[in-house]
Amino acid sequence: MLKNVLYLHGLASSPSSNKGHFYAQRLGEREVNVRIPDLNVPDFEHLTLTAILARVAQEIRDLPIDSGGVALIGSSLGGLTALHFVDRYRNAEAQRVEKMVLMAPAMEFNHPEEAWRKDGHIMWFHHGYGEERPLHYGLVEDIRKYDSYAVKLDKPILIYHGTHDESVNYQQSVRFAQGRANVDLRLLDSDHQLLDKTEEMLAGIVEFLGL
Repeated sequence: MLKNVLYLHGLASSPSSNKGHFYAQRLGEREVNVRIPDLNVPDFEHLTLTAILARVAQEIRDLPIDSGGVALIGSSLGGLTALHFVDRYRNAEAQRVEKMVLMAPAMEFNHPEEAWRKDGHIMWFHHGYGEERPLHYGLVEDIRKYDSYAVKLDKPILIYHGTHDESVNYQQSVRFAQGRANVDLRLLDSDHQLLDKTEEMLAGIVEFLGL
């Protein structure tokens, strides 16, 4: 039975994410163990997707083996993380993952790169720290190793994406969902944060996870 949820926050966020705490509180009311790991690894400045995936694997290893199944809820970069974690760790820790919920998943990482590559770092506002912090170009180089559209999984995936998302175009989710019978894509009249749809999404997530 699914009794554990890992909420995977997005880029420049943290375990103090308001969205993460909303779902942790509301799902916790249904006797689900919700954990929000810090994905700023090895630290924000030197962040890589590869390091984030290893962090998620460790989080699952830390769960008691008899504590039940695991669901991943990933927001933006956290959605990308969930997808590639289950793909890359399919024969290891990801075997415990039963379902995934992706919120505005960043299937592609599209940001102006020329000055970033030239300088090696870019200043990026980090919502968890409340200030701009440097972020190295190695993140871009690392993410290029991962092709979201080439991932083939049979686990159930629920995707929520706002049609007014100015950070991650919702067509990325449309492209990913096309031809995948295990993917339930729900487009919402909202933006990247989806904060005005939390109750609607919560109801859908509860039903999807069988809680």
